[in-house]
Amino acid sequence: MADKLVKSLIGIFGGFITSVYGKYIFIFFLSLMPILELRGGLIAASLLDIDPISSLIVCLIANILVIPVALFLMDAILNLISKIKVFKKAVDWWKKKALSKKGSIEKYGYLGLMLFVAVPLPGSGAWTGCFIASLLDMDKKKSFIAALLGVCIAAVIMMIFSFGILKGILN
Repeated sequence: MADKLVKSLIGIFGGFITSVYGKYIFIFFLSLMPILELRGGLIAASLLDIDPISSLIVCLIANILVIPVALFLMDAILNLISKIKVFKKAVDWWKKKALSKKGSIEKYGYLGLMLFVAVPLPGSGAWTGCFIASLLDMDKKKSFIAALLGVCIAAVIMMIFSFGILKGILN
């Protein structure tokens, strides 16, 4: 699913990503986006033939920047947005969806948070994991470290997939 979405976005931003810096900016912003995060950024980097190490650094930095925003500001931002009638249903849906995945995090604590962020599946990742940690009122420093480790593990998994398996399939 992520690879189809990434291919569609590459098509939309085709002109922008023809420049060298455009490609890096594109994968940086993909890695900031909820749902896609680092997974989408590394898949796009692979499809755009960007150097693996440069891709890893750019995508990691972007996805790590998500962690403090999601931990410290997301709940407040969503509460503010939910006061606007048009967005209330969407915010309530996302909170409900996020809280439906809290079981493993609650059961295993910070290890569960790390693993939830590390597993490169839709609906997991730094955004959702940190948002759940925030809703569960988990310690922010410990949650930051768990999410950071999770992002690093996800990066290793996605590097193998994006630049190993995916490249092998496409070549």
